[in-house]
Amino acid sequence: MTPESLDTLGTQIDEVFFFIGIAILLIELAEVLFKGSHKERTIAEMLVSASTQIPSIAVQVFILTGAYIIYYILAEIAQPWQMPLTWWGILLAVIAADLTYYWEHRIAHEVRVLWTQHAVHHSSRDYNIITGIRFGPLEGVWSLIAHIPLVFLGFSPEMIFFGIIVVLAYQTWIHTEVIGKLGWFDKVMNSPANHRVHHGCDDKYIDKNYGGITVIWDQLFGTFQAEEETPRYGLKRDFDSRNPIRVWFSELPGLWHDVVNARSWGEAWRYLMRPPGWTPGTTSTDRSE
Repeated sequence: MTPESLDTLGTQIDEVFFFIGIAILLIELAEVLFKGSHKERTIAEMLVSASTQIPSIAVQVFILTGAYIIYYILAEIAQPWQMPLTWWGILLAVIAADLTYYWEHRIAHEVRVLWTQHAVHHSSRDYNIITGIRFGPLEGVWSLIAHIPLVFLGFSPEMIFFGIIVVLAYQTWIHTEVIGKLGWFDKVMNSPANHRVHHGCDDKYIDKNYGGITVIWDQLFGTFQAEEETPRYGLKRDFDSRNPIRVWFSELPGLWHDVVNARSWGEAWRYLMRPPGWTPGTTSTDRSE
């Protein structure tokens, strides 16, 4: 396989999940239009979720497109060896990207400055296929940084990009309530039921099910939670806005307030790097995001 054919395969996989997402979206829209009791609110929520693509795409175009050259530079000057571009090498790349995504995702929940971006994805009180494209403007920056170690494991930039695309594309179909529980599948793979749990703000559901393609990582690292009662979606704190600007930057005012009012540089740093809800004098957090 060549890098060009790998890129083509990644595009094809992305397109398959895109069309699956479109099919689910049509079903969801039909339910909203013909059965929904809050049509205007749901449509408005979908539109504000879609609006997050405006700053996200701008960052991708003007910052990240060029920044990804760092993978090629590191591969050229610091890569000890390179994984062969074979089917088993590509499979390993996807597994490595999925494990990396688990930790990238988990850390974004546990470090407040990163949570300011990822919280955008969690801020909707609705849960539908459009929630899957609800991103913070700078989430891609953390993703770029988090995947750099894969270069040192011997994966070529093309294999890393392919793994990232597959992991993200797979998650297109899981942001929906149209699909219920799937039996044994839910115990192994990320699924709508498992990801509904992840978006729940109930105490039992917070910080669970970080996996991208599989929930095996959650099983291994103690963060798995099966869906029981229907989750309450959104942030735990009182946030329910359909103002695009407020949604894009929902967590920044609170963080800014805490940092500028910190009693020392060390305390300001801890506000940035400790979990959401951390306050001085505590060793844990009430997860009041």
